[in-house]
Amino acid sequence: MKLNIIQQRSRWWLVSGLLVLVSLVAMALSWQQFGAPLRPGLDFAGGTRLQLTHACVIDDSCTEGIDLTAVRQVLSQQGLDSSSLQILGDDQQVLSVRTRTLDVEERTALQTALDTAIGPFDVNSTQIDSVGPVIGQQLLASGLLALLVAFAGIVAYLSLRFKIDYALLAIVALLHDVVITLGVFALLGLGLAVEVDSLFIVALLTVVGFSVNDTVVIYDRIRENSKLSPGSHINDIVDSAVNQTLGRSINTSLTTVLPLVAIVVFGGQTLKYFALALIVGFLAGAYSSIFVASSLLALWRERSGQAYSAAAEADPQPETLT
Repeated sequence: MKLNIIQQRSRWWLVSGLLVLVSLVAMALSWQQFGAPLRPGLDFAGGTRLQLTHACVIDDSCTEGIDLTAVRQVLSQQGLDSSSLQILGDDQQVLSVRTRTLDVEERTALQTALDTAIGPFDVNSTQIDSVGPVIGQQLLASGLLALLVAFAGIVAYLSLRFKIDYALLAIVALLHDVVITLGVFALLGLGLAVEVDSLFIVALLTVVGFSVNDTVVIYDRIRENSKLSPGSHINDIVDSAVNQTLGRSINTSLTTVLPLVAIVVFGGQTLKYFALALIVGFLAGAYSSIFVASSLLALWRERSGQAYSAAAEADPQPETLT
């Protein structure tokens, strides 16, 4: 089956536009609620996180899950009303409390009060994490800087290998992938209280690298087809290039996504959302490479009066760049 990428490009752009719009709305709602486009985790917001496991889990004597109402009453008595709560585990016997930075005495008082009202909790399973607000801001700034450097490097590389218009349109496709990934996690933060941490920045950087690789393969085939068929219209060249690389793009995406699905289903809590971010980003990247980046290039060449290819199009030497 041959895809008519150019003929149906309005359909592909409509799907992308709707996904991006939903993502932007979700991030706007998240900003109103959390003061950030995504629900910030401890790495970025700073504070103290306590993770407590009911002692009944050890001897498998638990009968009911943790009562969040009782937990909130304890936190209110401790002056921690604004804390974020989450129940973890299939049996709902793990309590995660994220709150402002607590000193040793405050943590001890909180744990004692929870033990009395909810507990007892297993001391050996207790996890305590603390991050200062300054460190959290530095981590966020470093992550954003890493993304900007990655985008700049991609523009430089694609400008040298292809032409500047290839590079800029590839960045548009990458922004499409990043925004959709951010939007999905904004929705998860609003609906399921999913927080993002420094691993999420790593996931975004990985998505950027994977997506641009797919785009480069298609652009390279477009350049080769321009060389082999001088005088052909850019629409025909793009359609041909995408269909020639379609099998490779689908196979690469599937073989990458399937192990990540296994991590989401069977992996631990730490890697679950990291793998989910990669899945969303990789699928968005495959879609944008096939349907967005290629069709945008065809439209740009038509509008700029370069609709018909020439043999010089395939010359990768820097001196031929425009």
